[in-house]
Amino acid sequence: MNSYRYQAELLVKDYLLADSIIPYTSVLCGIFICKMVYDVTQLVSSANLKSYASLTNIQRVEWNNRGMSTVHAIFITVMSLYLVFFSDTFSDQLKEPVTLRSSNISNFTLGVSAGYFVTDLAMIFWLYPSLGGLEYVLHHSLSLCSIAYAMFTGEGQLYTYMVLISETTTPEINMRWFLDTAGMRRSSAYLINGVMMFLAWLVARILLFFYLFYHIYLHYNEVLQMHAFGCFLVFMVPSVLFIMNMMWFTKILKGLKKVLAKRQ
Repeated sequence: MNSYRYQAELLVKDYLLADSIIPYTSVLCGIFICKMVYDVTQLVSSANLKSYASLTNIQRVEWNNRGMSTVHAIFITVMSLYLVFFSDTFSDQLKEPVTLRSSNISNFTLGVSAGYFVTDLAMIFWLYPSLGGLEYVLHHSLSLCSIAYAMFTGEGQLYTYMVLISETTTPEINMRWFLDTAGMRRSSAYLINGVMMFLAWLVARILLFFYLFYHIYLHYNEVLQMHAFGCFLVFMVPSVLFIMNMMWFTKILKGLKKVLAKRQ
């Protein structure tokens, strides 16, 4: 057993986590995990939820897809918070420009996230527009482009992870859809989820982006040390996503006001 364990550790260290192989193995891991979570969501839902059997085929696909996106959101939020605020990778105490830092863990995490966006984007195109319209295609395309660039070049990873923290709103969005599809729109859980979604969106997709823009301003000279395309992504992607976040935030606010008015 010790011999097998030693060989397994060597396999992971020398191949799966080798610097030159990480971008590819991590993306494949992300795609495999998405497939596994999709199947598990389908299995658990069909065995334990009576309402699942009454859904249409496309609703079941979206149900399983949202289970997949929820797991990814939890994973990437936890890893992003750790790497941005708690790890030494992007610590201000280091002298190296913050825009040029990376590590095996940060590269592997980006690869797993890229695998999710590849999988989800492929499903959106395959079933278009049932799983999302042009705004979802734009959001996923920008995210995938930024993640791939940061992973392969090692540039701008800090700002990529700051943007990925906004995925913390995905579980609340998915839960809202689950409750609505299950016929629980008038339940207290639906109202509580709406309030949580509003607060999470305000913090992770509005206030956090102000902090991101301020951080870019403070480290403007370090941003300019990146390649031209990397600089373009740093300035363009967060700006476009912030505009989209504001548009969606107004819709969330209107929806919450409508629900509260009906309650009163």
